[in-house]
Amino acid sequence: MLLSPYLNNKRLTVPKNVDNSAEDIGYTNTVKNFDPNSLVGTWYKTDGLNPNYDLFDCQTNVFSIPSGSKDASELDLGIFLRVLRPKEYGGGFWENALTEHMVVDAANKDEPNPTGRTMHTEGKMYGLKFNENWYILGESDGKKDVPPFKLVAYKGHTLQGNYEGAFVFAKEPRLPAAAIPAVREAAANAGLDFAKFTRIDNTCPTTSLALNDPDAGTGTTTTDWIDLVVGEGGVIDWVVPGWRGEYNK
Repeated sequence: MLLSPYLNNKRLTVPKNVDNSAEDIGYTNTVKNFDPNSLVGTWYKTDGLNPNYDLFDCQTNVFSIPSGSKDASELDLGIFLRVLRPKEYGGGFWENALTEHMVVDAANKDEPNPTGRTMHTEGKMYGLKFNENWYILGESDGKKDVPPFKLVAYKGHTLQGNYEGAFVFAKEPRLPAAAIPAVREAAANAGLDFAKFTRIDNTCPTTSLALNDPDAGTGTTTTDWIDLVVGEGGVIDWVVPGWRGEYNK
């Protein structure tokens, strides 16, 4: 990525000997016999638990079977979201598109899976490699008057340390009220409190153009982009807290 050399060589500090063992402590109540084909298609991330990772506006996630694959034991994931620029700095938003490749452990029962994870992924963001385990804690296929949803918990790490959270996928931009009791129950069974989740704004207003739209007329430059990411309160503060040097103290 454009900013990786800047972050790696200029300002990013990495602690040594970080204990990542917490990532390997999974959940005991994941969905049994999970069918990854049920994820294929477009989902909205409607509610999230971790403000550093989950609560970006206008989030859609598109799962697809990779070209040439015979089944859904691996999935490609396209992630679309908005990053808001604070109003005091001019407002507006950046549109972002990311990709991840998921390996579905639940579909590879012959492979060791000591954490009981449903699937896992790894990739890079802002120059940092991350590893992430996903656990499907609850779901509905739309039957029995419960609209479709997936409740996902995740645990992962970068070189900066461990992180975890949870979120809800739904087929509508806002989690239908009829699904909330089932989501709340699945969360409680995993030791999570759905009341602590925050609703994600998926209204995607079009009153202004994206700052990375050449027709927006904002005069946005690479300097503005760097400030958005590494400035005080910027994206990197959300994604890798502590990157400014707290670990060196």
